[in-house]
Amino acid sequence: MKFKCRLKIIFAEKKMEDKNFTQGKFADDIGISLGALSSLANEHSLPSFPVAYAICEKLGKNFNEVWVKIED
Repeated sequence: MKFKCRLKIIFAEKKMEDKNFTQGKFADDIGISLGALSSLANEHSLPSFPVAYAICEKLGKNFNEVWVKIED
């Protein structure tokens, strides 16, 4: 099963809504490093369930709004 991560798009939208939004602060807020967040956003890794949950909760989005399942 493969997923397309929409974090880059979501972060761009957040930045347009809130000029003070930073990925570094977001990463701190959910308890991961900026490097780990970047790895997720750039689709180099998938998150653990607790990290995925924290991301979705912080963004106020469902899992399938952040990671979209793609067909092989």
